[in-house]
Amino acid sequence: MGKLERYFNDVPEATAHVNLKVYTEKTAKAEVTIPLPYLVLRAEETSPDLYGSIDLVVDKLERQVRKFKTKINRKKRETNKPEVDQTAFFADEDTEEDNGSDLEIVRTKRLSLKPMDSEEAVLQMNMLGHNFFIFEDADTTGTSIVYRRKDGKYGLIETD
Repeated sequence: MGKLERYFNDVPEATAHVNLKVYTEKTAKAEVTIPLPYLVLRAEETSPDLYGSIDLVVDKLERQVRKFKTKINRKKRETNKPEVDQTAFFADEDTEEDNGSDLEIVRTKRLSLKPMDSEEAVLQMNMLGHNFFIFEDADTTGTSIVYRRKDGKYGLIETD
């Protein structure tokens, strides 16, 4: 993970969550999640070799950081404004209540929405590997949702 440090002026205090799995089919999977104050980095890769999987994950994380920094620098040049804290923070709460219904809610997430544009939200969604992302639209100050469509394009839902 030391390869990622060169992309930061001040190396942030971060804890990497790493899951390594070796399967009987002679494959190994590496999953890494690094929550940062302004970004969540996540990557997973599978290969025949455990060390190969780790190297592929680090390369993927490095691409994510480069892409994010390029985006922020481009946006900063376009608007001549300072960087803005641009990610939603999730706090998971598992619920154990069973109301006897088939529509049981098994997990609740609390969101702290940060202002960003829809393009940044799509970038965050892709970095997290999700199919949708909820954010506060910086232009309208309303809550919006970007999502990945079945045709591979993106959709945007805006609230009133």
